[in-house]
Amino acid sequence: MKVVNMVKLKEEFDYESLCRKLETQVDHLTAEIERKQKLRENDKCELEKLLRECQISYDEAKDNLVTQVELLTAKIEMQQKLRENDKYEFEKQLRESQISYDESMRNLVTRSEFLEKENAHLELEVEKILGELNHQKDQNNLKREKIVQLEISLKNSKQYEMENSTYQKALADTTQLYEKKIAELNKKLEDEHACFEGAVEQLDMVKKLLSDYQNSNQGQKEVHELCVKLKETRQLHESAVYEVQTLKSEYKNLLEEKETMSDELQAARQRLLVEEKQRKAIEYELVKLKKTAPEHDDDFEDKKPYTKDYISKGSSRFGAPMSLQKSNPSRELSGQRATIAKICDEVGLPKILQLLTSEDPDVQIHAVKVVANLAAEDINQEKIVEEGGLDALLLLLRTSQNTTILRVASGAIANLAMNEMNQGLIMSRGGGQLLAKTASKTDDPQTLRMVAGALANLCGNEKLHTMLEEDGAIKALLAMVRSGNIDVIAQVARGLANFAKCESRAIVQGQRKGRSHLMEDSALEWLIANSKTNSASTRRHVELALCHLAQNEDNARDFISRGGAKELVQISIESSREDIRNLAKKTMKSNPRLQADTHA
Repeated sequence: MKVVNMVKLKEEFDYESLCRKLETQVDHLTAEIERKQKLRENDKCELEKLLRECQISYDEAKDNLVTQVELLTAKIEMQQKLRENDKYEFEKQLRESQISYDESMRNLVTRSEFLEKENAHLELEVEKILGELNHQKDQNNLKREKIVQLEISLKNSKQYEMENSTYQKALADTTQLYEKKIAELNKKLEDEHACFEGAVEQLDMVKKLLSDYQNSNQGQKEVHELCVKLKETRQLHESAVYEVQTLKSEYKNLLEEKETMSDELQAARQRLLVEEKQRKAIEYELVKLKKTAPEHDDDFEDKKPYTKDYISKGSSRFGAPMSLQKSNPSRELSGQRATIAKICDEVGLPKILQLLTSEDPDVQIHAVKVVANLAAEDINQEKIVEEGGLDALLLLLRTSQNTTILRVASGAIANLAMNEMNQGLIMSRGGGQLLAKTASKTDDPQTLRMVAGALANLCGNEKLHTMLEEDGAIKALLAMVRSGNIDVIAQVARGLANFAKCESRAIVQGQRKGRSHLMEDSALEWLIANSKTNSASTRRHVELALCHLAQNEDNARDFISRGGAKELVQISIESSREDIRNLAKKTMKSNPRLQADTHA
């Protein structure tokens, strides 16, 4: 066990220094307490002083408040009295306003009923006015039809006036002749009347003699003879009276007829004046049409350029409306469209179509240009055909010798031929023959381009191929290459491509068999000869035509004998268009005879 010694340390403190220090602190604290006590006393004095002042101000405020309360009480009582008076006045005014409101409501109801009746009346008036407007519209339509009739009757009006003058002269001569005859008959009647009076006197004498000779046979014979003469005289008198009455009746009828003819003549003169005014108005419209219509030969637009979609699946309408202008600024095209639309709205399509039959070549040229521009829009084509515009255009091709008219009319027919329904109408009305004849009687490249474009559009309808061949349209199409014009040749190639594509499609669908019609018209030789042409458009059409013709196995013999198979191989390699190269390769693979010839 370990023992630890514990040592206690005794601490020593300095009590004196601590006591002095404590006294110092006590003195300091005592002085501080005294100082704070003095401050507290001073604050207390200040607070007491403030309390007294506040008490004084409180008393004053209390007195003032009591005074104000009394004043406010009096004022409130006064205001309450005034409010009661105002309330009484307000209630009085309210009763009066209620009475006036009731009266105004009654007046308003009465007014509302009156307005309803007035509204119903106005609705009836509006319906009546609408009916009148519709009637006026019908009248305007009738007037337009009458204008057309007046234009026709205007030509016959002068001849009618001459006939009226001749008839009036003949009527005057006849009237004068009848007046002379009536005068003679009146004179004859007077003579007969005198004879009758003499016969009456003789009868009296006979009666007297009868009494004297009544017993004598000779007297009886004389009496009998006198009676016979008397009967004859009476018969003559009656016949004369009847003739006079007949002549008077005829004279009266002639006078009435003369008055009727005079009235008709006056009415005819009035009609002639009206027709003359209308003719002048039509001439003014014609002059206006000449001023507003395009002046240049090529100032009629096309709808859109021919597209190159030959191998796409689509409708049977190939190509696009004929380009009647190669390149025109868009401003000129929009300006021409606005001009043509304005002319059509102001003059009317029927009147424009009527101008196609005018005897003035300038009028025909302006009118056919307007029709060609209108035919470039799909929305106008149906109206043109319905109003007889197609027949008028075909008539121009048949009768006109003017190159401009033939060219523009062919372009208009080309635009109409974009519609499949119009294609059938064109062919059924001899359009194929007329286009072929037009191509044969002109050397103008622009006219040939329009004709070729129209035939090319018609070639895009497989149903018309037989008619086109019978009408000589295919031969005419191939003959147009004689012009040497690039645009004409391009349209010819387009027509052959359309024709070949329709044939190949019909063969694939099982609707047709046998050699192509183009094989019989030497079209294959021309296509092979022009397959290397510099014109990109023509070359593309030629290549497509060869590819489509080669798809028909019945054409293989002609292709092999005329070098078409080798040309097809070159197309599959050298063509600038990938789709045509692929089509040529596909065609060779699908036709074993061509494939065998190329490998031989």
